[in-house]
Amino acid sequence: MKEFVGTGVALITPFREDFSVDVEALENLVENQIENNIDYLVVLGTTAESACLTKEEKELIKATIVKKNNGRLPLVLGAGGNNTIALGEELKTGKLDGFSAILSVSPYYNKPTQEGIYQHFKLIAEASPLPVILYNVPGRTASNILPQTVNRIARDLPNVIGIKEAAGDIVQAMNLISLVPEDFLVISGDDMITLPKVLAGGKGVISVIGQGFPKEFSEMVSLGLAGKAKEAYKLHYKIAPSIDLIFAEGNPGGIKALLYKKELCQNVLRLPLVKASDTLTQQINDFVDSF
Repeated sequence: MKEFVGTGVALITPFREDFSVDVEALENLVENQIENNIDYLVVLGTTAESACLTKEEKELIKATIVKKNNGRLPLVLGAGGNNTIALGEELKTGKLDGFSAILSVSPYYNKPTQEGIYQHFKLIAEASPLPVILYNVPGRTASNILPQTVNRIARDLPNVIGIKEAAGDIVQAMNLISLVPEDFLVISGDDMITLPKVLAGGKGVISVIGQGFPKEFSEMVSLGLAGKAKEAYKLHYKIAPSIDLIFAEGNPGGIKALLYKKELCQNVLRLPLVKASDTLTQQINDFVDSF
């Protein structure tokens, strides 16, 4: 699965002032990522405000990105949920043309046991016609996929090829890397500790800030994968303040403020999310001006 080694970007959904999907801005954003050396794109993840999109809007977004991408980069589709059986049926019948894999978050709100998490992904792996990348983000799901469970999944379910690990815990990530098979992708889901994870043996990142600084962030990851820690850390410390800024009031409010500053989208979010405060927006603007 070399196509998912490096820097993936979790795309936002640009909205117009009337809250409709801004197709033109989405097309421009995709082109911007491709031109600036991103390795693959993640569609309809958390950053896309997918929880607040209709089924019709999701299909529009998928079709727009597939058409604009035109086979140039691998595409990963966010496809997760806490109704295991319904999600399995959706994967069996859904339109997945143009996508190379799915990214599936651990069931949220239900708070399953580790055995429940394993059985959930067993059903998903068997139902999905595409390879599956797990997504562990305890801050959103209220449950953590332990390294031992990931290792069990990796060894038992060949259709599961990797994990986006976003527990914010470098020790857990290192334990995970040490346990799983060599060809299983441990992908960072935490922008700030992406480089340490890569240097510890991780295979890259699915990033939010990479969308704002795609050329620089992807170069940092490439240097890390090549073992060039000193050069990579120069870029890390250059970018790092912006990571704190874009997550200060939640995602994707911060990254949308940054992309608005860079004239790539309108600064519009759907409730219950709201745009970044004036103070934070000014700090983001100042950083972009000085970058």
